[in-house]
Amino acid sequence: MNDQIQPEGSPDHEHGALGDAEYAQFMELAAEEGFDVEDVEGAIEEAGHGPLPVLAVVGRPNVGKSTLVNRIIGRREAVVEDKPGVTRDRVTYEAEWAGRRFKVVDTGGWEQDVLGIDASVAAQAEYAIETADAVVFVVDSTVGVTDTDEAVVRLLRKAKKPVVLCANKVDGPSGEADATALWSLGIGEPHPVSSLHGRGTGDMLDAVIEALPDAPPQTFGTAIGGPRRIALIGRPNVGKSSLLNKVADEDRVVVNELAGTTRDPVDELIELGGVTWKFIDTAGIRKRVHLQQGADYYASLRTAAAVEKAEVAVILIDASETISVQDQRIVTMAVEAGRAIVVAFNKWDTLDEERRYYLEREIETELAQIAWAPRVNVSARTGRHMEKLVPAIETALDGWETRVPTGRLNAFLGELVAAHPHPIRGGKQPRILFGTQAGTKPPRFVLFSSGFIEHGYRRFVERRLREEFGFEGTPIHISVRVREKRGRKK
Repeated sequence: MNDQIQPEGSPDHEHGALGDAEYAQFMELAAEEGFDVEDVEGAIEEAGHGPLPVLAVVGRPNVGKSTLVNRIIGRREAVVEDKPGVTRDRVTYEAEWAGRRFKVVDTGGWEQDVLGIDASVAAQAEYAIETADAVVFVVDSTVGVTDTDEAVVRLLRKAKKPVVLCANKVDGPSGEADATALWSLGIGEPHPVSSLHGRGTGDMLDAVIEALPDAPPQTFGTAIGGPRRIALIGRPNVGKSSLLNKVADEDRVVVNELAGTTRDPVDELIELGGVTWKFIDTAGIRKRVHLQQGADYYASLRTAAAVEKAEVAVILIDASETISVQDQRIVTMAVEAGRAIVVAFNKWDTLDEERRYYLEREIETELAQIAWAPRVNVSARTGRHMEKLVPAIETALDGWETRVPTGRLNAFLGELVAAHPHPIRGGKQPRILFGTQAGTKPPRFVLFSSGFIEHGYRRFVERRLREEFGFEGTPIHISVRVREKRGRKK
C-alpha cells in the first residue's frame, strides 16, 4: 500500500476514494471488529459522495417555502415566520427521498416591500439558475396565479431547468380544484400539497427525484485544461471590485465592466503566477442606503451562488473595521459548502499599530473556526502583497484534494487512541477502532467506534489530523459510526 499522502488524481474509484485492494482490506478489518458489512458500505458511500444534485425551492413571499423545506428535510430547521424578509444564517440543507440524496436550497425571505417585485424575483430566480439542477416552484393555491408568479415562470423558462410545480396549501379534497387551475401557468402538472400537514408531499418528491439528474454536471474546474474556479466573496464594500481590478490590471487582462448592473456578475479569466484562474466575481453587489436590507439579502444570495460554483473561496475582510457578524456568516457559508478557503485582509496599508493589535485579537476570537485557513494581508488600492494570493490559493487547493491512505490513517489513529483515550462516561470508555478517508474536496473521514464519541473528542481528533497531515486551507468532515451491540444482531 502506498503510504504517501497524495492529492486525489483521476482514477475511477468504485468505493469513494478507496481503490479495490484498499477497500477489500478495509472490509476485512471491519468484519473482524464486528461491524455489519452493509452498514460500513453505506457509511463509506455516504461520506464519499461527489457533488449532490441541487434542488432550489422558489416562490413569492408567504407561500410556504420554508415550511415545505422543513417537510422535505424531515426536521424543523429553516426559519418559518409569517412575513417575508426573514434572514437565515443557512440556506442549504441535505435531504433524502427514495434512497436518493440531494441538496435543498431555501430561497425564501424576499424583501418585497423594500426591493420591489422585479428585483426580488430576479434575485430569487438568479439563485435558482446559478445553483439548481431542478426547481420546485411553490404557488399558494388558495390565492391563485399572481403577476409575481407569472414573472417567476418567465425567468424559470429562460433558465431551462426542470421545474416541479407545487400547489401548496391544499389541505383537503376541496382544495384540489384550486390546484387544477394552476395548469394555466404552462409549466406542467400542479402537485397538490399541504406542506404544513404533509399531504401530497410524497408524490411531489417522487416527481422531484425524476427531475433531478443522477449525477450533476461538474460546474467547477475539473475538466482537462479548465481553469480552477475562485470565488471572491465578502460583505458589500470591502473592496472586492478593487481587488479584482487590481489583479486583472497588473496582468493586463481585459475585464468586462457592466456599468450599473448588480444582477449579472461576470466570471473573469485572470492570469496570475503563470496560471489562468477563473474568478467568480461577486463584486457587483452594492449597498444603497434606501435598499440596505434588500441589498444585504441579495448579497447573501450572490455569495451563496458564487460559493456553490467555486472550488476556492477567497474571503475578503476589511481590516480597518471590526470583524462583523456578516463576515462570520460568509465564513460559515463557505465552510458548510466544503470549499477550500483563503482569508484576505484588505486595506492593510491603512492600519496603525493599535488597530493591528486589536485585529489580531478579533481574528483569534471571531475567526477561530477557520484558524487553519491561509491568510494574506493585502491592499487592493496599492497592490501590496498581491503576489502572496496565488501561493495561498494553491496551498488551500492542495489541502482540499489531499488524501491519507487507510493504512497510514489507522496507524495514526491507533497511536492517538493509545496516547489520548476518550474520557470515561457512565462507566464506559468508547474507543475509535479504525477509520478511512472516504473522499476529498473537502477531505471526508469515517471513523468506526465501540461507542458514542463526544463532540469535543472529535474536535481533538480533527486538530491532531491537521497537525499530522496538514490539510491547510480546507474544512474536514468527520462522521462516526458506532458498532451495534452484538446481542442485537440477528
